[in-house]
Amino acid sequence: MLNTAFNQLKDNISKVMVGKQDVIELLMVSLVADGHVLIEDVPGLGKTILAKTFAISLNCRFSRIQFTPDLTPTDVTGFYVYSKQRDDLIFREGPVMTNILLADEINRAVPRTQASLLEAMEERQFTLDGQTRHLPKPFIVLATQNPVEMEGTFLLPEAQLDRFLMKISMGYPTTEEAVNILLTHGNNKPLENLGAVANVEDILHWQELRSGVQVDPSIMEYIVLLIEETRKHPAIELGASPRASLALFKSSQALALLRGRNYVLPDDVKFLLQPVLQHRLKVKRTERLRGISENDVLQEILNSVSIPRVTKEEQ
Repeated sequence: MLNTAFNQLKDNISKVMVGKQDVIELLMVSLVADGHVLIEDVPGLGKTILAKTFAISLNCRFSRIQFTPDLTPTDVTGFYVYSKQRDDLIFREGPVMTNILLADEINRAVPRTQASLLEAMEERQFTLDGQTRHLPKPFIVLATQNPVEMEGTFLLPEAQLDRFLMKISMGYPTTEEAVNILLTHGNNKPLENLGAVANVEDILHWQELRSGVQVDPSIMEYIVLLIEETRKHPAIELGASPRASLALFKSSQALALLRGRNYVLPDDVKFLLQPVLQHRLKVKRTERLRGISENDVLQEILNSVSIPRVTKEEQ
């Protein structure tokens, strides 16, 4: 029954998104793990369409913010206005009061505005004029960003990057996928005819089931060793935080659930290592000039840390 629901969601998203099955699966992992996603790539690869398709398929409250340099924090959280009828200030809620928030081109806004999302992403609440307001459940930020080398972009602070469960990249389509994109979107608008296949109650149920997925102590140790190696590696200036180990733990549980298991395998951890950790690391400038990237380091760490041997019977 659960596998059927997940397959329906994946198939529904695939009606609009041609190919990109790994990207769709990672997005679903983040949903089940109750985490935020940073989607980074050059313009025109379908980042925004993917986020909108995802929200429509889940029948959730959905808001979109187009991040620009003149966007202010109150454009995100909301603000107080004077009501003549009530002779008092009333709160006009901002787009952050939603289930799925699309933060489009998030790194085009100035750091002050980006920081307005920090409390919301971590604690599912925000504070305005001394009053704390809780966000609906679930609350997930899907943020798109252009590569930082492009014009008009700002670096996201490390504290904000660390609040994203994972960072994924769309990548250019293959020739066959590009032809299918023309067939799917050339004369049609599949997004307009897309229906929902799940709802808020389903999401909360999946997230509850995720917490019951078993993780063998040896796999917990494997996760911790991988994280510790990022702090010891000579090419890394900033290693992964304890929040990163929790992110890898929860996302591995979610992936196992999506793949029809109630236990985590080392392969789940290996599959998720790069999307969960690549944006949390900072390679030294000298190493970057030599062409070393975060993913290169993570692959080296994967090859160096012993994989635990866990069988189904041990779970």
